[in-house]
Amino acid sequence: MKKLLFFFLAALLFSGCVVVRQDQVAVKRRFGKLVGEPVREGTRLYNPFVATYIKVPVRTVSKKIDLEIPSKEGLTIKSEMSILYRVDPNQIQRLLREVGVEYEEDLIAPVFRSALADVSARFMAKDMHTGERTKIEKAVQDLMMTTLEPKGIIIERVLMKRIVLPASLTAAIEAKLAAEQDAQRMQFILDREKQEAERKKIEAQGTADAQKILSNGLTDAVLRYQMIQAFEKLAESENAKVIITDGKTPLMLNED
Repeated sequence: MKKLLFFFLAALLFSGCVVVRQDQVAVKRRFGKLVGEPVREGTRLYNPFVATYIKVPVRTVSKKIDLEIPSKEGLTIKSEMSILYRVDPNQIQRLLREVGVEYEEDLIAPVFRSALADVSARFMAKDMHTGERTKIEKAVQDLMMTTLEPKGIIIERVLMKRIVLPASLTAAIEAKLAAEQDAQRMQFILDREKQEAERKKIEAQGTADAQKILSNGLTDAVLRYQMIQAFEKLAESENAKVIITDGKTPLMLNED
């Protein structure tokens, strides 16, 4: 009977069991204090009356935050952001001891909001829809790392997933883009017309040069030679012809 009672009490005292997966790290807390080395993976038994295990994910975690941010010109912009972060397994005890299990809401989110507000205030609202977005993300990430890395939190990426600009600014940007497209289209037309005019100019110059060369080449000797050739061709013809000439230029009359 005593042995049975002993086994019953032992089973009751060690009835707690924790399973730590490969993407987690567990820290034992006994009487409110963190004790022992972090458990990377496996199974552990513990007395649930005096102790418990706190499991912390060490994989990359994505946290979504919706907030309004200021721009350089003083506009308020709605944004949908994501933070990709992970916890350093070697600093989990320090993180839990200094911040607690709610480190995401108590530490990461406030630091992110402060960093984003500071960085976004350096950029114009329109920049958040251009290639400057990457610079904003990187600047926010670097600013967060200065505070969070010593605490054991590694920020892998900050992503601006969606930006909603004020309606008036959106209309102005669209109008500007349309104007730029019209200007580019007009410039294309002007360039094409200029090229066509240049082509016609070159063609006309070539024709003029050819006529000038031909005119300079028509000497009296050349004209006399061409006249002799014309007489020879007429003489070879079997048809009867009447030719009137002044000795320089032939004039042929038909028989009828």
